[in-house]
Order: sequence, then C-alpha cells, then structure tokens
Amino acid sequence: MQALSAGFLLSLSLIVAIGAQNALVLRQGLRRQFVFAVCLTCALSDAILIAAGVSGFGWVANAAPWIAPMFRYGGVVFLIWYGFLNARAAIRGGEALAESKEQGSSLKKVVLTSLAITWLNPHVYLDTLVLLGSVSTGYENRLAFGTGAVTASFMFFFVLGYGARLLGPVFAQPNAWRVLDAGVALTMWVIAIGLLIE
Repeated sequence: MQALSAGFLLSLSLIVAIGAQNALVLRQGLRRQFVFAVCLTCALSDAILIAAGVSGFGWVANAAPWIAPMFRYGGVVFLIWYGFLNARAAIRGGEALAESKEQGSSLKKVVLTSLAITWLNPHVYLDTLVLLGSVSTGYENRLAFGTGAVTASFMFFFVLGYGARLLGPVFAQPNAWRVLDAGVALTMWVIAIGLLIE
C-alpha cells in the first residue's frame, strides 16, 4: 500500500503542472469533442512510458546518448508550431462553446495530435522513464508503485477532460477562448524555451 500511494502521489504531482497534454485535454473537454479518445490516448501513452520506466528500461537513454537531443529538439520544433497555431487562434478569435460543438478537428487529427504532444515531449520521458523509473527502485513492490502512478495518470486526465465542461458557461464567451488559446500558446513556448536552455 505504501508503494501504491507513493507512486500515485508522485505521478499526480508531476502531471498536475500545466503542460502540453493538459492544455489539449482541457481544450477538448471544453469543446466536448472526442474527450474520451483524448483522455484515453494521453493516459495510455503515459501508462506505457511509466511501465517502461518502472520495468527498468530507462537505461536506454544512457546507452544511446543521441536519443535525448533528438527528442529534445524534435519536441522544441513541435511545441513552437503548436504554440503558433494557438496564438493564431487567439488573434483571430470568434470561437465560442456553442460553435465549437459543430466545428473542429476530426477524431483522427485529435488523436494524432494527442500522440504527438505526448511522444514528442521530452519532459514526458524525463518524468516517466527517468524520474518515476528511478524512484520506483526504492520500493520492493515496484509493480504496486507503477500501478499507483498509472492510476493517477488515468484519474487526472479523465477528471480534467470531463470536469472541463463545468467551465462551459465561462467559455460560451469568445474572449474566454482567446485567453485560453493565448495561455496555451504561451505555455508551449515557455516549455520550448526551457528545453532549449536546459
């Protein structure tokens, strides 16, 4: 039980920070569009990475030093581009919750974006493979630790995705979407800059 709760709390503390995944899940939750698919994609991706980290595959990054820079700079490019798309949406404005139910991306595009945001983000690897993987070695029951971490990920994404609709009245106003888009763009660019100066 101690390992389970430790994995749960550590994973939750890492995932709660605003990042690319959370911004996408929040946006789709507000739109009420493909919420289950986005939450499941992000949670399953995290589960795979957590399982790999807890199972001891974090050594790959040390064995092949070229992997870390490849993920870092690929992630920077993606985050800058995704930030640009959100900044453009903030400048254009005109979106409201009523419109967003009818307009938007296809399921395929949203799932591919979810996968890209997860798998091209170097911070995800640092949090799951390296940090959770290394902390799990301090527990005799690593399976319980990993189970707790995966449970936290699933719980957080689904609560965020489906809880976002409580903010529906706020996001019925187009200006609220502009603020959200601007905030997402800024978050993506801050993460990208952080990756460049690390």
